[in-house]
Amino acid sequence: MKAAVFALACSPAAAFVAAPAGQAATALNSKQELIDLAEANGDFLGKTIGFWDPLGVTNINFWGLGEEGTIGYLRHAEIKHGRVAMAGFLGFIAQSTPAVAGKHLLPTRFGGVNGNVELPPYRGFVPDVTPQEQWDNMPLIAKLQIFTLVGMLESYGEGAGSPEGYVHYTKGGKPGYFPPIVGQGGGQITLNLWDPFQLPGGPSFQTEEEKERGRQVEINNGRLAMIGLFSLLSESKGLIVPPLDALEGFPKYAGDVMVPFSNDFTLASYWEALF
Repeated sequence: MKAAVFALACSPAAAFVAAPAGQAATALNSKQELIDLAEANGDFLGKTIGFWDPLGVTNINFWGLGEEGTIGYLRHAEIKHGRVAMAGFLGFIAQSTPAVAGKHLLPTRFGGVNGNVELPPYRGFVPDVTPQEQWDNMPLIAKLQIFTLVGMLESYGEGAGSPEGYVHYTKGGKPGYFPPIVGQGGGQITLNLWDPFQLPGGPSFQTEEEKERGRQVEINNGRLAMIGLFSLLSESKGLIVPPLDALEGFPKYAGDVMVPFSNDFTLASYWEALF
């Protein structure tokens, strides 16, 4: 297990760092502008492949949005999936380490034998299991809390609450942009998702050219992360992924990664609930 984690952490994909989304501005509102953006990407794949649309999805009119709206939707979806994949890739590695997966009970004093009671990080915690099993072992209420938080952020990112200056990505807004969230939740939220600490020299102080380059890097990293994450999940299910097959002790999983509530909603649980 340790050898597998070390090898993954040292791989190029482990260096993914999401670049800033920038502020809402003009949109890439035509296929030609999308082609120009792809060809302007200075990295190896950008210069080699350029604009690549083998399925012709940019020629499809999604839900009557038109060309501009469809391209905005596709670009936003790719950026969002890339960000999730970057977090998932690094999360898989972190959750495979002893620091997360290993036994680490938290000593807490509030009575009990000799005044000491040890509590696990969460109810249902089982040490030394795979990242997928860690999710399975979490209580249903904890999973629902995570889904609720993600849903709230997703809703706000789609313009719920009419954030000041927000323009939807299918209506001319910049794909990948997430509006400022400080002050929301009754004033309880004090940090934004993008550049939360506003440190000098950070993303907020970059020039427009630096931000544009950061967005290109983010797209490249996101694409690699999507491939990388599915490689990890495929290897954990016993599929052949040549570079990962050579790693001794790679965490395996017998469940179904596409059914996140498989341990919570079963025929047995329905039966127990009824009787």
